[in-house]
Amino acid sequence: MFGFKSGGSRTVTTSYSSGGGPVQTTTKTFRYGGDGPGMDIGSGENGGTDINVGFGNKFGGMANYKFNVGGGRGGCGRSISQRPNVTGRATRKEKKNPFAGVLNQNYDQIKAKCLAEGILFEDPEFEACDNSIFYSKKPSRPFEWKRPTEICDNPQFIDQHGASRFDVQQGELGDCWLLAATASLTINKTLFARVVPTDQNFTDDYCGLFRFRFWHQGDWVEVLVDDRLPTYYNKLSFMHSAENNEFWSALFEKAYAKLQGSYESLKGGSTCEAMEDFTGGVTEMFDLRKPEDKLLTIMMKASDRGSLMGCSIDADPSQLEAVLDNGLVMGHAYSITAVKLVDIKTPRTSGRIPMVRVRNPWGNEAEWKGAWSDESEEWRFIPEEEKQNLGLTFDDDGEFWMSFSDWKQNFQKLEICNLGPDSLDEDEVQSGGKRWESQTQSGEWIPRVNAGGCRNYLDTFWTNPQYKVTLVDPDDDEDDLCTMLVGILQKDRRKQRKEGLDLLTIGYVIYKMKDDAESDGPLDLKFFKYNASTAKSPSFINMREICGRHKLPPGTYVIIPSTFEPHQKGEYLVRIFSEKANQTGEMDEETGMIEDQSSLVSLERYNVYTTKDGQVIAASEGEVNEPTPVPPVPERTAAREETEPTEEEHEQEAALKGSFRRVAGDDMEVDAYELQGILNAVFTKASNVENFKFSGFSLDCCRSMVAMHDGDLSGKLGFDEFKDLWNDLRKWKGVFKERDTDKSGYLSSYELRQALHQSGFRLSNRSLSALVMRYSNKESQIEFGDFIVAAIRLKTMLSSYKSRSNGDMAAFSVDDFIQTTMYA
Repeated sequence: MFGFKSGGSRTVTTSYSSGGGPVQTTTKTFRYGGDGPGMDIGSGENGGTDINVGFGNKFGGMANYKFNVGGGRGGCGRSISQRPNVTGRATRKEKKNPFAGVLNQNYDQIKAKCLAEGILFEDPEFEACDNSIFYSKKPSRPFEWKRPTEICDNPQFIDQHGASRFDVQQGELGDCWLLAATASLTINKTLFARVVPTDQNFTDDYCGLFRFRFWHQGDWVEVLVDDRLPTYYNKLSFMHSAENNEFWSALFEKAYAKLQGSYESLKGGSTCEAMEDFTGGVTEMFDLRKPEDKLLTIMMKASDRGSLMGCSIDADPSQLEAVLDNGLVMGHAYSITAVKLVDIKTPRTSGRIPMVRVRNPWGNEAEWKGAWSDESEEWRFIPEEEKQNLGLTFDDDGEFWMSFSDWKQNFQKLEICNLGPDSLDEDEVQSGGKRWESQTQSGEWIPRVNAGGCRNYLDTFWTNPQYKVTLVDPDDDEDDLCTMLVGILQKDRRKQRKEGLDLLTIGYVIYKMKDDAESDGPLDLKFFKYNASTAKSPSFINMREICGRHKLPPGTYVIIPSTFEPHQKGEYLVRIFSEKANQTGEMDEETGMIEDQSSLVSLERYNVYTTKDGQVIAASEGEVNEPTPVPPVPERTAAREETEPTEEEHEQEAALKGSFRRVAGDDMEVDAYELQGILNAVFTKASNVENFKFSGFSLDCCRSMVAMHDGDLSGKLGFDEFKDLWNDLRKWKGVFKERDTDKSGYLSSYELRQALHQSGFRLSNRSLSALVMRYSNKESQIEFGDFIVAAIRLKTMLSSYKSRSNGDMAAFSVDDFIQTTMYA
């Protein structure tokens, strides 16, 4: 099966919601075993599907930081946004990353050292030991690590015939998903040379060091390996070439295993995953049992762009890799090596028919036996010149041709890896090759901050990261529509298997924004409550990447990537491919403070409702189960009236004035200790009367209150400053009580953004994340005292910044910086 998870044991869960009932899930459980490479599918519990894959008993058990790359190639561009760290502080991720050494090895330095000392390279980051093969158990039989010079007399990296798909032969490891992708890679010589540098050999300056390049979560990285390979009885145990003295494919597999942590880590991969790592492309999947109307056009376009393609048939539940009467193997990954319109001439008709060339990575006689198979009579209707153009051979090499109609009827799954804009060089573009325009954004789901879950969790869904995409020009050959591929890729989940972590269930939703929408800030709860989605991912599924193809009118859209369940932690990469250039960026707010808060209409923005006759238009995927009346939209220019103090607040203010005079003395100033006594006497009494949970302000909180108004560093507040403080406290307390809807005495991290908005603060996602981390408890809740401290320090820091800013920057001396940050 193409794209199946070969090896190990795990369950793939796909979740759906139609909006009219409970969430529905389907599961596929993958298990491994048997005497030879294989896979089978059967019915599982609760309507799921069980898939068994056997690989044989012989096996043995790297403010947003943005930059552009390639902008000078005739419109080719790749925009990358990476999540920044706190300036000047080492990150735990950097300290704990077990692959830092892998990515930091330098080819030239290592080679020079080996040649100078006359030694062969032995890789300390991927040692020749059992742990490099297995991480979960010891092998059942011994592997012997040998260099190619110890295996044969005349080892070649790539032989005189050059690298080809026939150099990819399966070994004892059941990773046909990897072999299928590798075979496809050999077809595109430009891509192959980028991933497998062909200037390597076992003669010129040989020191046992080889290098390969892989696309790794948004960046191209170079992976170095020594040439010691696992063998058993002097035979290569895993991927190898048909020629006994050719070793590029075996070393290539070793480098990929090193990047993933071990050979065992390759057991859980999928063909689309490997294709992406070889090309930097984005992969989409098609169910051939419900084919797209323009599937041939899609495949022809993919072929024009040099895309890698593969196909598969679901496995037989009763037999591992069953061979059908037509010669095809079930539960096995095939490469698609060509899609052509072939000239045909018969006594009755002439013209062009669509044909597909397919390859079995076993590379043997297991081939298609139907029409257009090797030496079938249909080939006599093809002119000899056309046969030569097709490179037609009738060897038992695992490669065969099928008509497009036969191929579509006999295979069930298709995967297309669409290449990024940097995958074609300028010569290929000038000679007619086409490339996608792409945009890339890195992000992170942080529990209780922006990990809001899917649309079923409406109260938190709006807190997910949001990305705005503007599609300007329609495709050349479509009905005024734009093609957009969206991919959400999980980072580092394979590496975290050793820690017991598995893939998250992920997906995305797309919303259309009105053309006159003004703000670049994130959309709020009301938008999602009263608007239906325009498009969405095919499903929520626990694969490394979920991808969808969408045909949309030109306009501005918002993509919401999310996990299915809320509060789940993970890093991701958003990739957007389009035929024409698009504009993409994270929807974020500029951190700041609204000085004139009388113009605040409401916490939410009212500029984006989709309504009909005063009702919300019905939404898909369970977005709105029942039509909800739309609230009246206030005028943007209308000023919100200041809330008049209540009778209780008048009494509190009078008591405060009396307390202040008694405590302050003749100088009419109070310090933090005196302020604590004044405020707690009033607020704790009020909390009992109002049923408001609050045990009093801490001394540290009161010091921050003094610092907020203490410009001369006296450490005290006068009565006028005290009155300003009291007004702030009264306002913030009212906001806290309003947003504490469950009367728990706490704000959730999701309610915090709303409360800060209502208090006049605007925070970027990065700043909000830092605030939650700093002031929330273990359950990511913020109590009233901490909310007040956060608001005070925000006001203090933003005021200090504004007083020194010149546009987007502010200048501080060391002393000013220390005073501003420490005395707050």
